[in-house]
Amino acid sequence: MFPCNRGSQDPQIVSMNSSSFNYNVSSGLSYRDSFSTAVAKNVIVVALGLTINYINGTLIHTFRKHQIFYVNPRYVLFIHLVLNDMIQLTTTISLFVFSYVFYKINTSFCCVIITFAVFTTLNTPLNLAVMAVECYIAICLPLRHAEFCTIKRTYTLIAWIWAMSALSTLPDVFIIVATQPVQLFYSTIFCERDNLFRHPVSLKKRDVSYIIYLIGVWLTLFLTYFKIFFAAKTAKEAKSGVGNAKKARNTILLHGFQLLLCMLTYVAPLVKKALLYWFPTYYIHAIFVCYVIIQILPRFISPIVYGLRDKTFRQHLKKYLQCTVRPSIKPWTTVK
Repeated sequence: MFPCNRGSQDPQIVSMNSSSFNYNVSSGLSYRDSFSTAVAKNVIVVALGLTINYINGTLIHTFRKHQIFYVNPRYVLFIHLVLNDMIQLTTTISLFVFSYVFYKINTSFCCVIITFAVFTTLNTPLNLAVMAVECYIAICLPLRHAEFCTIKRTYTLIAWIWAMSALSTLPDVFIIVATQPVQLFYSTIFCERDNLFRHPVSLKKRDVSYIIYLIGVWLTLFLTYFKIFFAAKTAKEAKSGVGNAKKARNTILLHGFQLLLCMLTYVAPLVKKALLYWFPTYYIHAIFVCYVIIQILPRFISPIVYGLRDKTFRQHLKKYLQCTVRPSIKPWTTVK
């Protein structure tokens, strides 16, 4: 899920085996960074995470302050995506920093934080797929949008998103609890998903679930895009509603770009093997770049695509920002 290495004087490949419970300290080969490189990578990741979480926090505050957003399913889905991204960034960046500072952490704590990280990582493409469907209904079935897209159904869909992620993630926790001795959870471990959930059943289930997610989400995206594309073409010919249809089409295209980055998580094992084959000398640097592109960049796109590009949300956000930066001016009072 992320590149994890402690600093050393020279980059080198080391093989480390744990003496307890046959658990490897790291799954596979472990590449080490120099101290200066390790510091630079951590500063970059933490700075990006804090910046994105600050922007997302501002969006959440804007959402809370204006009741107009509470009754619109699109904004409810958007703010759920923002909250999910904040949790995802916090957990994955914490794991990234822990891997350099502590290297090994308590197994129980690792299990909890890995579970949250996987949960939120899987939630993102599902949430984007639901938002694409809502966009399709708004453009292609505008008269039935209010009927299909209600607030109650929106919260039900959000619950289903978490349920589907749980269905994919929690069995790994049950497997490790059932197959490993209790002492493992009191020991320390190099915290990585494939190093913790390394049972053959877990690995096979992960591959199958990733394939199902990949096919299902991309089919949803393609179908909604083509439907909106033809709706935009029809609207252009009729010269009515062209702006909304074009904007929806562009939004779906940005959906696709963001989903492409998110979906790279599902082929991460193959990507790592390819990078190790192509760039054996610079493997750890290539993995770091992949981590930034796959885990951080999509979370930076979300507030731009669904917050700043939305006219209503942008207006309220601008008012809030102006109120925060404008100094308070007290009226003059006449003293008699």
